[in-house]
Amino acid sequence: MEFGACARVFNVNQPTPYLSPISSSCQLSKDPPNTSNASFHISVSLPHRDFTCKAAVKDSNTLNVGAVEKWPDTVSIVQVKEMSAEFSHELELSSLTALCPLDGRYWSKVKDLAPYMSEYGLIRFRVLVEVKWLLKLSQIPEVTEVPSFSEEAQSYLQGLIDGFREADALEVKKIEKVTNHDVKAVEYFLKQRCQSHPEIAKVLEFFHFACTSEDINNLAHALMLKEAMATVIYPVLDGLIKAIQNMAESQAHIPMLSRTHGQPASPTTLGKEMAVFAERLSRERVIASQIEMLGKFAGAVGNYNAHLVAYPDVNWPQIAEEFVTSLGLCFNPYVTQIEPHDYMARLFHSVIRFNNILIDFDRDVWGYISLGYFKQITKAGEIGSSTMPHKVNPIDFENSEGNLGLANGGLSHLSTKLPISRWQRDLTDSTVIRNIGVGLGHSLLAYRSAIQGITKLQINEASLTKDLDQSWEVLAEPIQTVMRRYGVPEPYEKLKELTRGRAVTKESITKFIESLEIPTEAKANLLKLTPHSYLGAAVHLARNVNRTVDWVNGAKV
Repeated sequence: MEFGACARVFNVNQPTPYLSPISSSCQLSKDPPNTSNASFHISVSLPHRDFTCKAAVKDSNTLNVGAVEKWPDTVSIVQVKEMSAEFSHELELSSLTALCPLDGRYWSKVKDLAPYMSEYGLIRFRVLVEVKWLLKLSQIPEVTEVPSFSEEAQSYLQGLIDGFREADALEVKKIEKVTNHDVKAVEYFLKQRCQSHPEIAKVLEFFHFACTSEDINNLAHALMLKEAMATVIYPVLDGLIKAIQNMAESQAHIPMLSRTHGQPASPTTLGKEMAVFAERLSRERVIASQIEMLGKFAGAVGNYNAHLVAYPDVNWPQIAEEFVTSLGLCFNPYVTQIEPHDYMARLFHSVIRFNNILIDFDRDVWGYISLGYFKQITKAGEIGSSTMPHKVNPIDFENSEGNLGLANGGLSHLSTKLPISRWQRDLTDSTVIRNIGVGLGHSLLAYRSAIQGITKLQINEASLTKDLDQSWEVLAEPIQTVMRRYGVPEPYEKLKELTRGRAVTKESITKFIESLEIPTEAKANLLKLTPHSYLGAAVHLARNVNRTVDWVNGAKV
């Protein structure tokens, strides 16, 4: 009898009851035997409690679970199922129990983001904003109640920012359990830390002065994004672009058969195809870095209402702009309770576009590996397939592609949801915005996987050569183009007849060229062509990609 599916009707003729994982022992007895009204006693021992069930037999073949006689200390089979949920494992958070693989399996590859995109990072930047605002108030002459702080007091306050550690964040979380408000918990934390300082203790109530929570939060989120992008994401992007640029330059001269619609097309070089991706990624990278991180500090609905009641003679919009820009952010003067997050949408859309280009790169390289154009350097001990020992799978590019898809899904929702808020604000952004680190985390994992994959690539020139040697039909394009120049009638149609659906060889191409009525020099140049040499400007383009990449970024990547 399987207690994991208690709602079923069970066959009483089963030879041995099945013991589900929830039970350590189970006995099934029948009394009286061989009667249509036989009763069954089921005893179940669970890790912490014992239960006994009594059910009636509906007929000789089935057990009627619905007809259950209950008494004290007795539960039905259905109740056993429900109560088994109480005995699920209680696990502590670790790399093995984390719900998100970014915090588990992939932690070592994304942990660089934790100081910025975690809740610890959010609390740390909230503390920064609150302290900086108190310091700003002390610099406003009209706010006489907060006089200028001594150097020692300023140093003490700055120390709360510079010395903020994980233990401090845990203290804030303890306070939040009481307040049930995360920003208010930061305010109370700072008051506690400063109440023993004689100078700062006199102005404790000016922490969070005239602020709505979003004044603190929007600046904290902007600082989180700015620091995470500048410190972690952009350097990895630059490393990725540089790796692809190096491929372009080192492989500039290596001929490769192109494929359009999956069919053989005009030859190119490996390097030129890599140069395309280096330039595309570089262009999108600079677009992302030029997006301004915006902030507001205008009170409950963006009008400085409380500010002006308390200090009507202060130019609060100017003070707010000075404060926001002092944090290294750009000021948004027209807001509601929240900064509208439009800049976040622009940034995330740019990251999505970068990621889409990288997906294109991952799939192309995956395809080149499949064609044999690249081999992969093996690592001692690594297994490609659990059953096929010969395999070396392109797992890095597959990992990159998969995580880019996850990243784009999350970032797409953020970029479409965050700019929308009912009237002066609703809270739908509050829970969603906590997931910024998820989108960036999967992106970072993908970038590093692609870089790792690139380091394993080895060119297989024999495979590249073989494909080109078997594709003389690609010379139909230059031949018919020269024929057009010299007025040969129906050049396209003649080459179509020669090449489509037929095996084309060096000999057949040579014979066709020699039959053409074109100038001798033009004929000689066509006869020199091979699939290996018909490369156009591919080599030049690949070798000079650094000029384009440098021009786009304004500096070497």
